[in-house]
Amino acid sequence: FLDTPGHEAFSAMRARGAAVTDIIILVVAADDGVKPQTREAISHAREAKVPVIVAVNKIDLPAADVQRVKMELASEGIQSEDYGGDVVFCEISAKQNIGIENLLEMILLQAEVLDLRANPGLRANGHVIEARVDAGKGPVATILIEKGTLREGDPYVVGTFSGRIRAMFDDYGNRIQEAEPSFPVEITGIEGVPSAGDPFQVVESDRYGREVASKRQHYKQITEAASRAQPGSGDLSSWVQDHKELKIIIKADVQGSVEAIRDGLLKLETDDVKLRIIHAATGAISDSDVNLAAASEALIIAFHVRAASRASDLADQNNVQIKTYNIIYDIINDITLAMEGLLEPERIEESAGEAEVREIFKISKIGNIAGCMVLSGKIKRGNPIRVKRDGVVLYDGSVKAIKRHKDDVAEVAEGFECGISIDGFNDIQSGDILESYSFREIARTLK
Repeated sequence: FLDTPGHEAFSAMRARGAAVTDIIILVVAADDGVKPQTREAISHAREAKVPVIVAVNKIDLPAADVQRVKMELASEGIQSEDYGGDVVFCEISAKQNIGIENLLEMILLQAEVLDLRANPGLRANGHVIEARVDAGKGPVATILIEKGTLREGDPYVVGTFSGRIRAMFDDYGNRIQEAEPSFPVEITGIEGVPSAGDPFQVVESDRYGREVASKRQHYKQITEAASRAQPGSGDLSSWVQDHKELKIIIKADVQGSVEAIRDGLLKLETDDVKLRIIHAATGAISDSDVNLAAASEALIIAFHVRAASRASDLADQNNVQIKTYNIIYDIINDITLAMEGLLEPERIEESAGEAEVREIFKISKIGNIAGCMVLSGKIKRGNPIRVKRDGVVLYDGSVKAIKRHKDDVAEVAEGFECGISIDGFNDIQSGDILESYSFREIARTLK
């Protein structure tokens, strides 16, 4: 079971869930009925061509109206059997544990009808459900195995990364040796953090995996460069960056909508990012609205209204951007993302590796070289590094050079010995701890 959140902000997550699953359980509250997110989930199911079972939840509440839910869903093309359709409806209360057994039986029955099968003898493949950096494990990814059997030590490609499975854990956190189709597993041994939705594939060799990952990385760099070079006219982030202060004109069909949009947008303003509502009114976008936007360098937000042809031509001539919407939440989300583009990213320090100085080598032309054993992580040339003695930081600089058996190397991993030269620091002693670290930038949000 993959549980995706119902909040409007998680559209992409719901789309990924629909794409990788065999059966979609569409949960609709009996007291609320069909919501925008419900319609969106139905669209995802149709696009992915995945069968749907409807679970009408909260039937224990006094305001529950199952028939209303069935009628609303029928208007969206999801018809229950008693409305002449073929979609299974189950009435449940998750809180009171009512109807859950019947729901599970319907899922198993649907699986039998679909004749769902997978060959465990193939090389494993699947998709990334989620990925993150774990403080103890490094980059980890949750993979849903769709075909084949995944085993520790298997060479793989996931997104733009390749490697071998260092360790696998089940959904209870227990380490496992293999995972068969339909198993979600958390894997470690990844060079970086893949994107949710990335394909995962066990490959024939490490070399082939590196070649595939390299080609994908090259393609990603090309597409990102092209995207930066040719920003779309509808890119609100570019608009905000160009104007430094976001000024908005709101036009909507009714006053209630104008007030809701204005109130929602004004809540977004912070000390770091300014937002000004230049004008807010009902009605279609007029010539005067466009002239005001051009004079004040404002963006026009249109909700359930359009610009007349003359006003639209005038907007094109004056480079005035008009964004039209049918859902208020989309306006808030778009403006939020645009304003967040102005915020400087937050820099998070992350430990990269630690080494202990075991011996000092004095080289006349170079200075002291620290003979070290890498205790954890990796020590990389050029990375920032701290020299610690008895727990006190003596120096904070960078790794000048790393040698193994007289050869210059870019990095040394845990469990290996090496010689380390520190830029600008020569007072190294046996027993000192060298702590390498790096910085990761995280985009800041308005909240």
